[in-house]
Amino acid sequence: MQKLQQRVTNRLRETRIAAGLSQGDLAQSAGVTRQALYAIEKNQYLPGTEVALQLAHTLGTSVEDLFSLHDDGNILEAELPADHSGVLKSARVKLATVGNRLVAKPVTELGDVLNYTVPADALVLGGASRRKRSVYVQLLKSRKDVDRQIVVAGCDPAMYLAGEHVRQQAGNASVVGWNMASLAALRALKRGDVHVAGIHLRDPRSGEYNLPFLKRYGQGQTVTVVRFATWQEGLLVKEGNPKQVRRLEDLTRSDVRMINREKGAGARLLLDHLLSRHRIPSQVVRGYGTIALSQIGLGRCIAEGKADVGIGAQAVAQLYNFDFIPLQEERYDLIIPTAYVDSHPGMKIFLDTLVTRKFQREIEALGGYDVRESGKVIRQS
Repeated sequence: MQKLQQRVTNRLRETRIAAGLSQGDLAQSAGVTRQALYAIEKNQYLPGTEVALQLAHTLGTSVEDLFSLHDDGNILEAELPADHSGVLKSARVKLATVGNRLVAKPVTELGDVLNYTVPADALVLGGASRRKRSVYVQLLKSRKDVDRQIVVAGCDPAMYLAGEHVRQQAGNASVVGWNMASLAALRALKRGDVHVAGIHLRDPRSGEYNLPFLKRYGQGQTVTVVRFATWQEGLLVKEGNPKQVRRLEDLTRSDVRMINREKGAGARLLLDHLLSRHRIPSQVVRGYGTIALSQIGLGRCIAEGKADVGIGAQAVAQLYNFDFIPLQEERYDLIIPTAYVDSHPGMKIFLDTLVTRKFQREIEALGGYDVRESGKVIRQS
């Protein structure tokens, strides 16, 4: 992680326009692609010395006139997560110090609602390196507060409540939830993009939760496994069950539209397992390929009439006043690199929060959660 002590002021576009040149003209004369020139003018990419010199020569000016620097101690270099699409749709990002890296997550990728409710930690100033997905960011909060943030990848929306309880105990520590499927969360943890992966994955062969997948996808990691909660997973349908969906076979009916979760989600794995067990081809399930990227998003699709049924948690059914047809119990565990348990300045507060009766009562009030084992260490290595 490299700290940038100076901010770049980019005057390339205004200088080009003043010279009466189009982007295509300047790109051709300077020997760069039009796409590269566009990215430089948009502050998505800072050119190297050779390109900057060539642009300045073509425009008849100096590099300093095109790109000037002035002191600003609140500017840092951060990395976008490996699963980032590569196109920044917003300059607002959440930051986390994970190991020796500063990771920046665009706030828009937290979801449509959270985009307007979660404050950003920094603003993106421009790209630092295409190869490393690095960007320069200007802090909106202290670096110390950023270092105390815990990033949890997973799909349980109750994690945001955990974050609020942590803030109540220690205002300069917080928990940031990055919504993603269980397998994607495990991969993000292994890449070092997050501090914690929340997963609920049942191995159909052994019937065991999470640990078989941890062995498969988390090889080489020394981790601590902590129980967050247990819940019921089942079929969600509107109140009164207007389509009279009672069992899995009803998903094959032509008048029933399903909303599915993405590959790697616990609900998707459960559905695929049940379809295989009942010898039902996924092709006959109307809506199998229609995807919701979160549990709340799945519930919203059913509430808005875009689908008749989906697999989700009982808490989501209660939120939308749905009928709920249970399928199986799910155990949601937190996978934490053991080194972070002691070294991360906010981790102890987070884990202590899980065992407080105040937090557990609020989670229980959501409906569908069993918190009797919340905070229990399931495995430590």
